[in-house]
Amino acid sequence: MIPAFAIARLPRIEFGAGSIRKLPAIAGQYGKRLLIVTGAASFTGSAAGERLFRDLHAAGFSWEIRRVSEEPSPQWVDATVAELQGERFDAVIGIGGGSPLDAAKAVAGLLQPGNSVMDHLEGVGPELPYQGPSTPFIAVPTTAGTGSEATKNAVLSVSGQFKKSFRDDKLVAEYAIVDPELLATCPPAQIAANGMDAFTQLMESCVSTRSNPLTDALAMSGMEAVRDGLLALYENPADSAAQARMAYASLLSGICLAQTGLGSVHGIVAPLGAFHPIGHGVGCGMLVMEATHLNIDLMEAREPDNPALEKYASIGKLFRGRKHVDPEGARVFLMYTLESWSRKLKLPRLLDFGVTEADIPRLVANSRGSSMKTNPVMLTDAEIGAVIRASL
Repeated sequence: MIPAFAIARLPRIEFGAGSIRKLPAIAGQYGKRLLIVTGAASFTGSAAGERLFRDLHAAGFSWEIRRVSEEPSPQWVDATVAELQGERFDAVIGIGGGSPLDAAKAVAGLLQPGNSVMDHLEGVGPELPYQGPSTPFIAVPTTAGTGSEATKNAVLSVSGQFKKSFRDDKLVAEYAIVDPELLATCPPAQIAANGMDAFTQLMESCVSTRSNPLTDALAMSGMEAVRDGLLALYENPADSAAQARMAYASLLSGICLAQTGLGSVHGIVAPLGAFHPIGHGVGCGMLVMEATHLNIDLMEAREPDNPALEKYASIGKLFRGRKHVDPEGARVFLMYTLESWSRKLKLPRLLDFGVTEADIPRLVANSRGSSMKTNPVMLTDAEIGAVIRASL
């Protein structure tokens, strides 16, 4: 029996090496005046960036560029929207990692309405319904981690205070152009952090209480791509097969999380990134092993019939490469894999970022967002604290 499920809106997807060359034709459907939101300099100074701007110029486009050098804040979004009021843009193009894509998504949503993003930000303002309209948004990821190109939420943060989402179906990109060749310039540390972000999103989507057969299939396919692509790309960013696998995995992670929600890792990593100088992906990488271990232990002890236990076993079998492994042994192999990745990817510990025992109560108190609600097993405050403590 297949249970009922629903799939929210997704962008049209153009995936493949060289697909960024399609951007002028795609953007031209909306008009010739563009707002391009990108990172500090890495894309615009690259060969791919220079070629894109030549192609846009040859096709008769004009554009403004705005840069995001760190995680975007509500103040950055509001200032950008205010500065551009009165100008007409036919489309907003986000090019870069999760921060430029989220920033572009938020700006696209507010260019026409002109109000503050704080009106809509979850958990920190009046949370007014977003009415739109949004300016057409095209997402071009240059990293493989966040999956922001496929989601409806723009994550914004104020250092030391909060990290929250502006979220609505109207914010979903019209197109996601996923070109694996753009990963070639990513340094190994970024590949490691982004890859662990994508994997965590795939696994948490798979065991989420809101998962469904379609997202399960996508998540397993994405985790197989991570299995075969993450270490290979880390060791050689020019490996085209590994680039494709990780770009694909990241895209699927965004599709899945948009439909299912996530779990305890993302519940904890939000305040972790808000209160400490810790990037989202590396935060996921530091927490995922201990959080997964705790979930499995609790379900084995309290909820042996929880369907997420069998899913964890299926992931372990995927990594083991053998179907005929007992479920408990497969889950042990999953934990072994996560520990092995942590060593090979040289992931840091929370202590390396100044997180101490004294910080745990504040992190626990702020971890009860939407992600924690779809964790496959309910966690007490003490259990959340144990995950953080074990990751110090």
